[in-house]
Amino acid sequence: MDVVIEVRDARIPLSTTHPLMDQWLGNRKRILVLNREDMISMADRNAWATYFAKQGTKVIFSNGQLGMGTMKLSRLAKALASDVNVKRRSKGLLPRAVRAGIVGYPNVGKSSLINRLLKRRMCPAAPRPGVTRVLKWVRFGKDLEFLDSPGIIPMRISDQAAAIKLAICDDIGERSYDVADVAAILVQMLARIPTVGITALQNRYKIDMDGTCGKTFVQKLALHLFNGDTHQAAFRILTDFRKGKFGWISLERPPR
Repeated sequence: MDVVIEVRDARIPLSTTHPLMDQWLGNRKRILVLNREDMISMADRNAWATYFAKQGTKVIFSNGQLGMGTMKLSRLAKALASDVNVKRRSKGLLPRAVRAGIVGYPNVGKSSLINRLLKRRMCPAAPRPGVTRVLKWVRFGKDLEFLDSPGIIPMRISDQAAAIKLAICDDIGERSYDVADVAAILVQMLARIPTVGITALQNRYKIDMDGTCGKTFVQKLALHLFNGDTHQAAFRILTDFRKGKFGWISLERPPR
């Protein structure tokens, strides 16, 4: 590959990169795509843009569902790999298309991004992890090729805080976590975010929140709306967050 495009979830950019990614890519030219930019605030977007710019990382914000950022991505990929055909010509070889590999965690929107670029459905995509199972080359015009790849995730995630955020954002399969536990932690996280807070949770579900105990809140919601079914109550909270019912917010901020 001439250039590697790593796609991450803009809500949790630090938690959606494989710990070995830098080692694997080495000195290859790299573009970082923060997908789902529509799910975070402008303040979050600006904070992450500044952070990665200081690191010297070329970053593009995108919305794979609507296609925002896709044309900028194709132009940057071709620009970064422009020396490929310069070298080929110097060796008497014919020019070829730039090869860009797209990598990232499951369900961060890699295939949707390619489909939006091509303006047609070339790669299977769905809002759940594990849809892409094979490597697939797709051509974009005459001078660019994309390699769509299955999501890669560590066999064991040692950082439990990252694992919880992956579960909250639906970037790992539901069978790998306890919905009630994850929802309880999400409630506690939302209660501490100034733009959400306890008041927003109470107003949405019409129940009081005693302190910041997420588990108690999930149990109260279960009794209030779901005849005591905590799984259903937890799933409602997670779904509401994923649909932006508490506002579009990032669960991570750039390190200081």
